[in-house]
Parts: sequence; structure tokens; C-alpha cells
Amino acid sequence: MDDLVNLLNEVGMLANTPRSGFAFLGTGKQSVAEHSYRMALVALALARLIEGPVNIERLLLICLTHDLPEARTGDMNYVNKKYVKVDEAKALNELRSESSLGKEFAGYIDEYNSKKSIESMIAKDADQLELLLCLKEESDKGNPRAMEWFENGVKRLVTDVANSMAEEIRATLSDAWWIRDKEDPHWVHGGNDQ
Repeated sequence: MDDLVNLLNEVGMLANTPRSGFAFLGTGKQSVAEHSYRMALVALALARLIEGPVNIERLLLICLTHDLPEARTGDMNYVNKKYVKVDEAKALNELRSESSLGKEFAGYIDEYNSKKSIESMIAKDADQLELLLCLKEESDKGNPRAMEWFENGVKRLVTDVANSMAEEIRATLSDAWWIRDKEDPHWVHGGNDQ
């Protein structure tokens, strides 16, 4: 059982592992765990919109594990990868050898990287869409470069549904979900019932 506890502690490192690209964008911050959580929910939304059978359990497991090697390697952004070669294969091999659950997780990561199953394609799109949501938020807060990055992210999308969602993200203010009704007394009076 200690191998499982070790693996779960390793998973916990993702909450302390920053997504490194935000440093180059100049604004925003996010941990790998935060990214994976919202990515999984984005993937579920995409799966509900795509016609045809999708194994939801497999899809969510792919999303939740796709960046697990980053607990060992850190998150390497585009600039880092120009100079540093990440040995993800070594990290995955060690993960496989350390526990049966590690072997299962590595299988989901392999599927994600293969981009062959519908679940892996949806996961790849969800990965990009989660980034696009972050970039739109940074743009809405005034970062002038965020939408340039957004356009590059859109080019990586595979499915028509993901492309449609990207257009909706572009057109929607990131805070629109909570300020829909500006006549709401909680909005107008700051929550005071006067």
C-alpha cells in the first residue's frame, strides 16, 4: 500500500507545480492541478456535444492524468523545450514500475499522447480550450498579448465542436457568468437589502 500512498503524494505535487507559460505571458498563474481539473470538466462538456459514443470514464481519467509526469519533470513551456529535453518516457517507465495504479495512469497518458482514440482527441482539445479560457480571462483583464496566444491555441484544435467552443470563448466576457443581471439587488447594492 505504500506504493499507492507515494503515488497519491506525487499527484499532490501537481498543486504546487506552476504552469510555466504564464511567466512569458506576463500575467496570470495556475498550477498544473488547477489546469487538469478544469480541463476534465471542459472535456465532459465537449463529450456531451460530440455525436457518437464517448467513454466518459476513460476520457476523464485521461484528462486527470495527462500531466502527471510534470510532478517529476516540471511544466516545460515552448521556450524551455527549445533548450531542455524532457525525458517523459523515463518518467512514465518509472511510474509504470512503481505500482499497478501507476501502470494504469501511464496507460492513460500514453493514450492521450497517441491522439488516436476519440477520447484522446477530445482530451487534447479540452487541454487547449482550458488554456483559451485562461487567455481570454487575461485579455479581459487587460493583457494585450493574450489574444495573440489565443489565436495560436485555436490552430491546435481538432474537432469542430472545440472550434465552435473557442469562438464562443472569444465572444464571451470571462466574468459574464456572474454579472448577467445587473438589476439584481445583490449586484446593485453590494448584497445589502436596503
